[in-house]
Amino acid sequence: MSRTLVVWCPDWPLVAAGVIARPSAVLRANRVVATSPAARLEGVRTGQRRREAEAACPGLALVADDPLRDLRSFERVLSAVSSFSPLVELTRPGVCSLAVRGPARYFGGEEELAAKMAAAATVAAAAVGGPQSPPARVGVADTPFAARLAARSCSIVPPGETARWLAPLPLGALGAASLAELLGRLGIATMGQLAALEQSVVSARFGSEGLTAHRLASGEDDRSLRLEGPPPAFSVEKELEEPLEGAEQVAFVAAGLAEELCSQLSRAGLCCSRLLVEASSAHGEEVGRWWRSDFAFSARTMVDRVRWQLEGWLGGAGAPSAGIALVRLTAGEVAPRSGRQLGFLSGAAEAPPGLERAVARLQGLLGPEAIGTALLGGGRSPLEQVSFLPWGEPPGRRREEAPWPGRLPPPSPAVVYREPPPAQLEGATGEEVRVSARGRLSCPPARLGRAGVLRPVVAWAGPWPLEERWWDPSSQRRRARLQVVLEDGSAHLLSLERGSWRLEASYD
Repeated sequence: MSRTLVVWCPDWPLVAAGVIARPSAVLRANRVVATSPAARLEGVRTGQRRREAEAACPGLALVADDPLRDLRSFERVLSAVSSFSPLVELTRPGVCSLAVRGPARYFGGEEELAAKMAAAATVAAAAVGGPQSPPARVGVADTPFAARLAARSCSIVPPGETARWLAPLPLGALGAASLAELLGRLGIATMGQLAALEQSVVSARFGSEGLTAHRLASGEDDRSLRLEGPPPAFSVEKELEEPLEGAEQVAFVAAGLAEELCSQLSRAGLCCSRLLVEASSAHGEEVGRWWRSDFAFSARTMVDRVRWQLEGWLGGAGAPSAGIALVRLTAGEVAPRSGRQLGFLSGAAEAPPGLERAVARLQGLLGPEAIGTALLGGGRSPLEQVSFLPWGEPPGRRREEAPWPGRLPPPSPAVVYREPPPAQLEGATGEEVRVSARGRLSCPPARLGRAGVLRPVVAWAGPWPLEERWWDPSSQRRRARLQVVLEDGSAHLLSLERGSWRLEASYD
């Protein structure tokens, strides 16, 4: 088993955003996903809602989750680590891994290598987030999983001692919260206690998730590093006649390479979960990076990695002095294609190749933000629930579905107005319908007017009062929402705010 070294830069999303020196947090779907050390001292924790975090730390600086920003800024650290070994695997922004055997021999042992690499990564991180960025941490162990845990305490686990070193650690370190909670109720609290159980019993009782947890707790790892070079049959490259300056232009060229590589793998009945992206400039400068995915790479996701990597290289301190002249894609880890999870709606694991080619071409002409998909996610109002996700962006940007107190129940409206037009809601005698502080209508709605035309209301539901940011008088918002069905069969969502009715959305 190959010894693995992991470099970990703590709190990288906050370092990349440049707010690590102050109480700050990263939000995704209105929940905290990362915090700075100063914020943790004030009681801010991951998983908190925004209002809970702001209540715990007034003046908390909040930044939106942006995986692309994190990837771009981590390129500087990856370049520093690559000076020790050219074969570096990017696990996620803030964490990278490499096989330790060769570099350790060259630099005088694992301890010397870890110290040098931690110093270089710390300097690179400080160049991104400032001098108050947390120092980088390095861990070495027999498996990538154990090495990631060792990096948290800057430990070097002796060869063959990984299982013993893991034994006292809590099961929460496995990253499977529900399984750890279930095992805890059964009296199993540490990895050593889990590893002592019979593997067949764990597999029969807890399935594949329990079997994976048992293997990790026993010092084994199915995803060991294999950076010695993939089979040459699964490598494609293209030398450009005219060097290209922009990442989007190169990504457009890489779309054809990605489709060719996927075709090679498909003909062999294989799929790829690790991808090597290499590029060379017209002056001979080179960059290469390993990418790993929990799912098999499609042609579209391969192009994403090319674009992200080149954006970081071309926009960083070590940018090439000439345009890109060569692009190479190599499948680094392949597995049988059978057993892949298919899409729930279409029955296909990926978009049709023709669609991907057309979208890639349009993005190359119009820009990456011009083509996208409307997604339903978290939010209280219909407008907040709909987000526009550019084609190819990582799914981490999607807002979570729950919880959202005050959110309207399904079905979702078919038309949502970005600027809700004014509306008029009248009772049977022509008086304007109002909503009291207790959430009661002043009279039953009888007619809905819009653009000077009144239409009879045959059914209605609500009202539902909604009060947001009640703790902040300067930004609090009070609304009441009402659903109405008109005589022509159309249904609409109305909102009353500051004495005026507006048409928020319409149902099909």
